[in-house]
Amino acid sequence: MEIKDIRIDNGKAFDWDKASADYAKYRDIYPEIFYRKIAERNLCVSDQMVLDLGTGTGVLPRNMYRFGAKWTGCDISAGQLEQAEKLSREAGQGIEYILTPAEEIDFPDGTFDVITSCQCFWYFDHERITPNLKKMLKKDGRLLILYMSWLPFEDEIAGESEKLILKYNPMWNGNGETVHPIEVPDCVLKSFEPVYSEEYRFDIPFTKETWHGRMKACRGVEASLTAEETARWEREHRALLERIAPDEFKVKHYAAMLELKPR
Repeated sequence: MEIKDIRIDNGKAFDWDKASADYAKYRDIYPEIFYRKIAERNLCVSDQMVLDLGTGTGVLPRNMYRFGAKWTGCDISAGQLEQAEKLSREAGQGIEYILTPAEEIDFPDGTFDVITSCQCFWYFDHERITPNLKKMLKKDGRLLILYMSWLPFEDEIAGESEKLILKYNPMWNGNGETVHPIEVPDCVLKSFEPVYSEEYRFDIPFTKETWHGRMKACRGVEASLTAEETARWEREHRALLERIAPDEFKVKHYAAMLELKPR
């Protein structure tokens, strides 16, 4: 499904369906600490009902499944959910996936202990979605917003790869990340109160092939460019990695989490 939003890439269209296969193959890369920190907050664990917004290929519910929560994931992309269902089925996981915009998902009041949004909260219509999130949460429930990014100003390989994306897609605004807390619009804070936040750093190991795949599967490349543009970007990116990257390397990243409760 093609999406256009003036807040994202200055309105340049993108379609996650085009990147779903590579997303499933190359973007399941959150480190163990990412999941452990969620569980240590007593979130997404045994006997809890969890809704994952913008679940994509189901990375969060699939990797948190072992902690015992019952998961439902929703996404606007049929291609992403096809991959999520396939991977969950292969792992023997009972995760329900629903094809719907996050703003339109509808469950009875007080259904969920936790609602998660990993790497996607900025895509939503916050004025529209916030009242519904509060409604679907239990009174002592939690809204958990999660994020991870490479650090282009601290890591040469990440920085050079990012420059190449901007060469082909100058509208892409997923660039230039630095370590900072997650921020939410005022309309969210009218309904939810922050109770915990954290930012932390780590390195993620890659090979030339897995880093190339990770970058190709980002919004700025495969989801946004034409097939011909993506092919040209791939040739140039592979040549770039041959010049600057060893066979195996680590890329500097950071993650952030923001836990909120209903007011």
